[in-house]
Amino acid sequence: MAIELNPRFAEAYVIRGNAYNEKGMYDKAVSDYNKAIGINPRYAEAYFFRGNAYRKKGQHDKAISDFSMAIELNPRYAEAYVIRGSFYVVIGQYDMAISDLNKAIEINPRDAEAYFFRGNAYSVKGHYDEAISDFSMTIELNPRDAAAYNRRGSVYGAIGQYDMAISDYSMAIELNPRYAEAYNNRGVEYGIKGQYDKACPDLKQACELGSCEALDYSKRNSYCK
Repeated sequence: MAIELNPRFAEAYVIRGNAYNEKGMYDKAVSDYNKAIGINPRYAEAYFFRGNAYRKKGQHDKAISDFSMAIELNPRYAEAYVIRGSFYVVIGQYDMAISDLNKAIEINPRDAEAYFFRGNAYSVKGHYDEAISDFSMTIELNPRDAAAYNRRGSVYGAIGQYDMAISDYSMAIELNPRYAEAYNNRGVEYGIKGQYDKACPDLKQACELGSCEALDYSKRNSYCK
């Protein structure tokens, strides 16, 4: 109705585009964001949301371009730094990810997602102390973030602190009893400790909850003899 009454109402196109985006109708969402940008080329949020739609469509270059434009128009756009940073993590550009996430945290020091994604980047780079610190900060800001416990557990496992890892995986499972990856990871740690009576049930549970091929199928077989 708002668009019918005022076809030059850029915000109405963004709102409708967001609705399409939530329903997975990405092409229609992009079309609406295009119209909003055509009306107001300096509409930072329209670029941001269009970037999200492109990201979901797998059009990575267009997504990054839009997030960058949103930041150019609004250099204090913390959420745009977070999303672009998380995207850089996915495509393996970890230093660029850390730079973006540093900026997001500078703008909003209580953004749990920024710490989580920066922790992922540090983890992959082997900066384990920094990763643990970031996942711990994520948990402090959002104590019910099962993924943060799972990721911190994986870092503890990587540095040989298996009991700490198991504790974190257990907390992830308590928060999300259907968290297949956490069961898998905890099972692997139990196996490393030689506690096969605990490893086997976890790995079987992981297999029941997810795709066995995506989990540690070989260890499930060796621990469950």
